[in-house]
Amino acid sequence: MLMEAKPAQPQSGTQKKSVYQPDQEGLIFPQEPVFSSVAEERQHRKERLAAACRLFAKHGFSFGFGGHLTVRDPEHPDLFWTNPMAVPFSMVKASMLVLVDHGGRVVEGKYAINQAGYVLHSAIHEQNPDIIASCHAHTVHGGAWAAFGRPLSPVTQDACMFYGDHAVLGDGAGKVPVAQESGHPVARAFANNKAIIHQNHGLLVASRHSIDDACWHFIALDHCCRMQLMIEAAKEIRPKEIDAKFAGYSREHLGNEFIGWLHFQTLFAEISHLQPDLFD
Repeated sequence: MLMEAKPAQPQSGTQKKSVYQPDQEGLIFPQEPVFSSVAEERQHRKERLAAACRLFAKHGFSFGFGGHLTVRDPEHPDLFWTNPMAVPFSMVKASMLVLVDHGGRVVEGKYAINQAGYVLHSAIHEQNPDIIASCHAHTVHGGAWAAFGRPLSPVTQDACMFYGDHAVLGDGAGKVPVAQESGHPVARAFANNKAIIHQNHGLLVASRHSIDDACWHFIALDHCCRMQLMIEAAKEIRPKEIDAKFAGYSREHLGNEFIGWLHFQTLFAEISHLQPDLFD
């Protein structure tokens, strides 16, 4: 089900969310969805979650059964949808998604859940009721950068998306998060950040807007880790950091939730066209 971009509507005096939104009326530009029912919104979130899984596969984020994505149910905020255990990201369909409570009980769905995923995401959602979605995967570049236990430096415009909005977490570094208490430090770290670099583990991203936004910023974070690793490899030449005021300016315009959602629409248009079975 490809959601087509619609002509931009008149602003009618309302404030734009981004400078990227056109001032000229009648141009085709993605519009945030408006739902007529909770059921419609639930289906939308499930389809976008399935698409996010397919995009994780497309970007090479698959690693056995490792990795998990979640989105909160719009009607029952104490429940969240997640990808099924041991089903490759490339094969996830909306009908396969599992609805789970904060106690780890499957409320709806046929598949088991990833225990580590449940521990992390249940804590994130329970302790941060404003968070809608979260993502984690065992990526090569994210895992490699996490081994340094350092935040990203503002040395590229892309990295500025996370300027002042990500943290390095050393608690439980390298320990498999299967114990119930393992998710608490991660959940606390998300109180003031959208992204976490978990030392010796990898990347986690959360969104208070949508799974669209969470997925895009996870892809972007791994992309930035790859660039940082390449920069670090050039030991004889050190990078020049972006001025703090310019980094903050870029963060405001490039790293906000609407822009994350907007970037995802480009990826969604492609994946839904090439792999329509994700909607099954």
